[in-house]
Amino acid sequence: MTTVDDFNFENKKALVRVDFNVPLDAEFNVTDSNRIEAAKPTIIKILEDGGSAVLMSHLGRPKGERKAALSLSHICDKVSEVIGVQVKFVDDCVGEKVEKAVAELESGEVLLLENLRFNAEEEKGDKLFAEQLSHLGDIYVNDAFGTAHRAHASTTIVAGFFPDKKCFGYLLAKEIKAIEKVMKTGEKPVTAILGGAKVSSKITIIENILSKIDHLIIGGGMTYTFIKAQGGKVGNSICEDDKMDLALTILKKAKDLGVQVHLPVDVIAADDFSNNANTKIVAVDDIPDGWQGLDAGPKTLENFREVIHESKTILWNGPVGVFEMESFAKGTISVGNYIDEATKNGAFSLVGGGDSVAAVKQFGFEDKVSYVSTGGGAMLESLEGKSLPGIAAILEA
Repeated sequence: MTTVDDFNFENKKALVRVDFNVPLDAEFNVTDSNRIEAAKPTIIKILEDGGSAVLMSHLGRPKGERKAALSLSHICDKVSEVIGVQVKFVDDCVGEKVEKAVAELESGEVLLLENLRFNAEEEKGDKLFAEQLSHLGDIYVNDAFGTAHRAHASTTIVAGFFPDKKCFGYLLAKEIKAIEKVMKTGEKPVTAILGGAKVSSKITIIENILSKIDHLIIGGGMTYTFIKAQGGKVGNSICEDDKMDLALTILKKAKDLGVQVHLPVDVIAADDFSNNANTKIVAVDDIPDGWQGLDAGPKTLENFREVIHESKTILWNGPVGVFEMESFAKGTISVGNYIDEATKNGAFSLVGGGDSVAAVKQFGFEDKVSYVSTGGGAMLESLEGKSLPGIAAILEA
């Protein structure tokens, strides 16, 4: 795998695809700079070599139109603050004006281009647009995992114009290695913890990872599809009746592969989908009518704890309860604590996918797990076994 460490950027201009799709408040202040921080090591490496960096990113979904609210000019000060270098800005991303700004860039300087998606050609993967972008650098660096699953001009097509001058940035390289650790090289036992509301959104992940894991912990709303499929009573709990056969197929396949599946045995049930609902602990397969399971119960958590503590490689994708409500957050917090303890004991832990990343941030587990993936969709497609175009484009000779 070729990374920025394989190049000396002295007197070179690096064209760097970053993921600066960050949230802004009403005054256009950046409210979460994690993605900017994540790209910093790659940019610093280029500058310390004596090179300059031309940064390109998208922001939001302008759909090929210029929208002032989505201009990357709003984040320029924050990028300067994070990197520690006054970042220059140009209000376009291709054309004469941009090429002039790049030509004037000196070693140690950084230029941020305008939002790529102001051009419809970006999302279409237009070859001519990609070629115009390619004029802006000597070496192409992709450090945007969050968009690696898109075959856009700046993430995939442009790489073709740098046959032997392209590489991964540090962040993207770390993401690839983290996923490989779970899917290929991880020390056994390997445990996948899958939560969230629906089996349907996790089918391809489950099917792809079953042959690579030893334990599958299932939590969250999709629990009840598995329980009902086996004849249990789930009351008013969320359940995909049309996916019950699939749930049974998954259980059979796991058994055939020797994978131990761990489903909840008890749950915190509520008489309403509300933080202030009445609650009680009930067996997962005997939830009364009018009640719904909203979090893992105490016996379940004890079982999960045992499995997680014995694991050497852990993937966590999806919460095990409605963690957004304080009354039903205990299960997800407990799983976070168990993963923290296992990690301290030498396990490798990878957290990825929107809701589990949100939970990890909310409850302060970010620094207690081995790796938190920055790319929701890209991470999920990797786990589904799909080849990500942005990664394949760099690996291709």
